[in-house]
Amino acid sequence: MSEVKKIATRESYGNALVELAKEHDNVVVLDADLAAATKTGIFKKANPDKFFDCGIAEANMMGIAAGLSTTGKVPFASTFAMFAAGRAYEQIRNEIGYPHLNVKIGATHAGISVGEDGATHQCNEDIALMRTIPGMTVINPCDDVEARAAVKAAYEIDGPVYLRFGRLAAPVLNKEDYKFEVGKGVIMREGKDLTIVATGLMVSSALEAAEKLAQDGIEATVINIHTIKPLDEDLIVESAKATGKVVTVEEHSVIGGLGSAVCDCLSAKCPTPVTKIGVQDVYGHSGPAVELLKEFGLDGEGVYKSIKEIM
Repeated sequence: MSEVKKIATRESYGNALVELAKEHDNVVVLDADLAAATKTGIFKKANPDKFFDCGIAEANMMGIAAGLSTTGKVPFASTFAMFAAGRAYEQIRNEIGYPHLNVKIGATHAGISVGEDGATHQCNEDIALMRTIPGMTVINPCDDVEARAAVKAAYEIDGPVYLRFGRLAAPVLNKEDYKFEVGKGVIMREGKDLTIVATGLMVSSALEAAEKLAQDGIEATVINIHTIKPLDEDLIVESAKATGKVVTVEEHSVIGGLGSAVCDCLSAKCPTPVTKIGVQDVYGHSGPAVELLKEFGLDGEGVYKSIKEIM
């Protein structure tokens, strides 16, 4: 792939919140002493009276967000994915999910690409956890344009939404006129030999792999699944029928994430061989993000090699 502009989707999150507050007076943002890292500090600077630092108390922050939502506010509760989906899981499940409250969870620093922070902070289980909560919408945007659109779309949803953002700068794949639709996958490239279903940062890796495969005479359809719940089952089934082979690619455990969601869909509606590329039931470890992606086979070259083996 040619060089393109790169922006971390956590940066997109902070910028999108500022724009959203200009349009909607009921937007408030909560953070757990990580505003500089989650980029909600951008919102704090623009709207200090609508920003609440809850300290290093993520579970309490979710309870506060739940309460604010019952007063007509639309709270965006923000922290690292490990602390949102992990530490505060019970509060999200019981205080936000169970009463189906209108709380949006902005989870940054997800996946292996957190890098030097290491295994304790590299959350590769959050999609699996959030998928299991009834009524929870789960969105994992692939780039800056999609991330900003996802924040606005999340506001329009009446109910809880989990938004997953990354630390590492991601290639900007979409144009500014891109139309984001919750629950609808996007065909990024068309091919006849196999279907690659990717999400988040891995969409760019999948596209890079598809270009390499094309040089070997293998044409792949690449689908960007930005909304993992609800899943665009119709698009996945349609492509599986057309190509007969499916590969999923995610910066997340292969257990319970995008791959599992796709397998659930296809086993019920269109039995198809599926290979899941992702974190293979192991913990991450400390290291430069780009090098870790290579080590775990999640860069373009790694995805290409994995697909070549199964083809």
